[in-house]
Amino acid sequence: MTGFVSFVGAGPGDPELLTVKAIRRIEQADAILFDDLASRVATDSAREGVKLVPVGKRAGRPSPSQAEVNRVLVEHALAGMRVVRLKSGDAGIFGRLEEEIEALQKAGIGFEIIPGVSAASAAAAAAGIPLTRREQARRLQFVTGHGKTGQLPEDLNMAALADPGATTVVYMAKRTFPVLAEQLVAAGMSADTPAILAENVSHADQRITRSSLAELATSLANGASSAPAIILYGALLEGA
Repeated sequence: MTGFVSFVGAGPGDPELLTVKAIRRIEQADAILFDDLASRVATDSAREGVKLVPVGKRAGRPSPSQAEVNRVLVEHALAGMRVVRLKSGDAGIFGRLEEEIEALQKAGIGFEIIPGVSAASAAAAAAGIPLTRREQARRLQFVTGHGKTGQLPEDLNMAALADPGATTVVYMAKRTFPVLAEQLVAAGMSADTPAILAENVSHADQRITRSSLAELATSLANGASSAPAIILYGALLEGA
């Protein structure tokens, strides 16, 4: 019989942030294909004897292609396994979920999506702030700072991203944020706009750095750690 795939959002890394439904699927799984940032969740929560398959991608490191991940995912499901595809954060936010769903659909394999705590929500919680605020931050926007080439995408809507009345969360942007900040200022955003760099969110070595758009850009241009991070900026962060 053909198996079934559960796309599970592992949250930002702390196993205690898993949903009850996510834990149930992990405990029932015959195989777990996991991202690098979800490795602790996979090893801590899986039952004995489950097949653990690392398929994570990290910038600048050897990693399987998306085509290979799709192939392995389909292969395990066609073998009749209950497969958990464990993705960090929420599976539907910059997780290439659509490509893996398409591969399953072509192979006639059933699936479900179990949402997880996003890195954006976890970072805001760690910083002690909300992501929205009445009358001040009525819009929340997520954007990737890392295109297929590894550079800042060229088709970003700078007018929207430079809106100080929005809370903007930038994923995968440590290397490209200096360029983004320069373009934001050119689009009219103040260089003094509050910004937060959240590294290793929800882990024991979590670090929250508060600064301004310009200060953060300069800091990252002078060298950044390899720790996974997310960046937030906007007027809402004033005094955070």
